[in-house]
Amino acid sequence: MKTFKRRSLGNVFPFLTLERDFKLIFLANLVGSFGDGLYAYLLPIYVTETLKATSVELGVLFAVQLVVAAFTLILGGTLADKYDRKKVLILGWLLWLPAPLIFAEAKNWAAMIPGMVLYGFWFGSPTMTAYVTSRADKETLTLTFATLSTAWSFGYIFSPTIGGYLSSTFGMTYVFYLAFVFYCLAAFTLVFLSSQYPPKDSRLDSSGEWRTLLSKRVLLWSLFFALFVFVVLLCRGFITPFLGEVYGLNNFEIGTLGSVAFFGSAVLALVLGKIGDKWKKTDAIAVCMLFFAVSIILLTFSRNMAVLAVSHFFVGASYTVWSLLSAVVGPLAPKSAQARWVSIPQSISILAAFFAPYVGGWLYSFSPFYPFFTSLALTPLIILSALTIMSQYT
Repeated sequence: MKTFKRRSLGNVFPFLTLERDFKLIFLANLVGSFGDGLYAYLLPIYVTETLKATSVELGVLFAVQLVVAAFTLILGGTLADKYDRKKVLILGWLLWLPAPLIFAEAKNWAAMIPGMVLYGFWFGSPTMTAYVTSRADKETLTLTFATLSTAWSFGYIFSPTIGGYLSSTFGMTYVFYLAFVFYCLAAFTLVFLSSQYPPKDSRLDSSGEWRTLLSKRVLLWSLFFALFVFVVLLCRGFITPFLGEVYGLNNFEIGTLGSVAFFGSAVLALVLGKIGDKWKKTDAIAVCMLFFAVSIILLTFSRNMAVLAVSHFFVGASYTVWSLLSAVVGPLAPKSAQARWVSIPQSISILAAFFAPYVGGWLYSFSPFYPFFTSLALTPLIILSALTIMSQYT
């Protein structure tokens, strides 16, 4: 009876079925993302309004972050395949600790650059993928990754609103220091994680390992996820200005819809995780893009708040890209190179994320609807590719 109740609760709250170490990772993600969400959404406004940066200077700051992220993903994957993955995960959070402190003390936009460099150190993603893939039950791997990703979504649901209130009441400096405290708590949580050293695979020497990493399979998945990210970010970054400029929504209404999007991300991540484990992981990718297409159609169809809320709920599916990538690519890798294997498509996807807003901005300059219509037109290509070509390489 107890087993049945636990299994039933696990279907509704998959967190309850996670093993101890995965629960610690979930908690660290939840605490860390809450701290990050306190200022991440406010950062562009702070840089432009308080530090008087131009839009070009703001773009430079985020370009620095993305370029650093693209290279540090591979570096983090390399470290995770050589040393204790627990320590690499902790190192990832420790490198983020000074970032909000630098932001708090910055007197101009240029002084933000060292903080953005550290903010771009993304050691955790490939390391966590390797850690989870080595320990998780293969039959529920997609759901495990999806469950862990929901921690980020739940952390971001309320923190932007709280951060906005605190910044208006006490100032952004207070918010930055509070985020630092939550980063510390996230790093401290991982201290209790079990160590995990990468296994030695005698079948692969260094040159053979990298030939495997650069094989047709990983290159195909890298290009596929780069296209996935490009299509999503081509328009997603313009949802907020679209709501304000085209529909005339105020900041409170836009913020509320943002919370709905992250709630949708948390719920739909679990749905996609179950689809990926029950059928195919590529089926989950196809359904994810179908949800994304529905969100675009509803967004551009009506400015009614109820319709926009449903639209934002479905757009939350697009935030699950990292968990889907990890679930697909992680099991394909040799055990001695899982983190590096995953870091390659992640890095290429980050580079795609670098270029997508520029193309989207160019389209938006002609019409606010063009980025959304272009993404919508490209979505069937991703769905068909997932169900046909890519399903052969899982």
